[in-house]
Amino acid sequence: MPGPRRRRGAEPEPPPGRRNRRPVKKKSKAKKILAWTAGGTAFVLVAVGTAGYLYLKHLEGNVTTTDVGDAAKDGFSKDDAFNILIIGTDKRTGKGNEGYGDKNSVGHADTNILLHVAKDRTNATALSIPRDLIVNVPDCETTQADGSKKIIAGTDGVRFNTSLGQEGRDPGCTMRTVKEVTGIEPDHFMMVDFNAVKTLTTAVGGVDVCLKHAVKDKDSHLDLPAGQSKIAGEQALAFVRTRHSWGNQGDLDRIKVQQQFMASLMRKMSSSDTLTSPTKLVKLAEAATKALTVDKGIGSVSTLKDVALELKKVPPKNISFLTVPVVDNPADGVVHKTVIVNPNTAPQVFDAIKNDVSFTEVKKKQKAAKDAAAARLKGSKSAPSEVRVRVLNGGAEAGSAQETLNWLQTDEGVLKSENAGNAPAELSRTTLEYAPDQAPQARELAALMGLPGSALKPGKSVTNSQGLPAMTLTLGKDFKGAGVSLTAPSKAPDVDGKSTADKVQCAS
Repeated sequence: MPGPRRRRGAEPEPPPGRRNRRPVKKKSKAKKILAWTAGGTAFVLVAVGTAGYLYLKHLEGNVTTTDVGDAAKDGFSKDDAFNILIIGTDKRTGKGNEGYGDKNSVGHADTNILLHVAKDRTNATALSIPRDLIVNVPDCETTQADGSKKIIAGTDGVRFNTSLGQEGRDPGCTMRTVKEVTGIEPDHFMMVDFNAVKTLTTAVGGVDVCLKHAVKDKDSHLDLPAGQSKIAGEQALAFVRTRHSWGNQGDLDRIKVQQQFMASLMRKMSSSDTLTSPTKLVKLAEAATKALTVDKGIGSVSTLKDVALELKKVPPKNISFLTVPVVDNPADGVVHKTVIVNPNTAPQVFDAIKNDVSFTEVKKKQKAAKDAAAARLKGSKSAPSEVRVRVLNGGAEAGSAQETLNWLQTDEGVLKSENAGNAPAELSRTTLEYAPDQAPQARELAALMGLPGSALKPGKSVTNSQGLPAMTLTLGKDFKGAGVSLTAPSKAPDVDGKSTADKVQCAS
């Protein structure tokens, strides 16, 4: 007969003859397996970690760095907007490249893209700068092989591509030229030569391109049918080099094709086909690090990884490709070989990029930030005579703080203001910090100076030289002069030929 049922939760009845001893619990087989697995995993992680460290050191040795002095920033910030100048040179280094065109080229700035990545990572803008754009190349300090410094004299009225290589100019000279032309300051540069196009496209297993008509170009050796094709290596290089097969056979139409190629390469590099393939990722890491020459500020592999991860946050549909608006150079006469900046449309494009304005519709996150900034400007204002402020120079031209002080006191009646000297650190943008009870004063000063809502920083007041509470106005690198408005455009201008990285386009 079955024994009586025991209560739920009660200890099981010990076997006969062993009532005075508790049974010894044995580890279950599952727990043994778990213990072995945990130990094995830990060992694998240590092994992989060591191998990963050694591999990173190996990749570190692939990257070439150039000291461009103060033309580039010392490091990279994950929390700020950033500008990277991407330079493609026409230097014929690498196996099989000496046969292309001028084999003795010193390496001019043949392809140039200023990549701006927004602070909130909702969007990015890739601005192409034509190589045949007539510019003034400024004086440039370069670092020689022996560590000494040499200033290379600037040249007025020359092609943009001579900002690199010519007279021994380095990428820092090209960065300074970009600032001279656009007013936008590149933070870093990345430079590649002919070999980079071949190795990167091969590493990802080819890049998809589309042609509206078949092309057989004797100069670049590009030979592709109409429609979709996958290109890599020599054919990829021929695709970005060819000029006579597109549009009016000029550099501006080639730029459009290069932008289409870059968009396709971006899509391929971020595709699951690439990201889930360890073989492709290793090949891509090797190819990318060997292809790049960068400034010392981003010269480590870990920093380059950070840059890539920040860029990866931007949706492809919000990566805009556009070209500096230009017009034919009247100095060329009827034969138009060069171009100049369009004085009517280019400034709006430059201002939009400088002020972090997207050329695409972005998510609500950015709109909410703009709405919050605009709200700071709404409300009552103090009289100018009641505004108490300390003015600091945080990156503006020398003398800007005193110039602003004179203007505030003489022209605007802000008599309770003083020059507090230089700020502890430089700022890219002008800021006005104020305590909650100083909001009316802040709104009045913002209205007088044309400060955007984003410049107003709620915080705490400080005491001025008289021991009284005051706001702090720090003039940043964006400061344009006393009385000149800093209000950013709320919308980017329409630009002819704009495209985005998510769209497949066919070269024509």
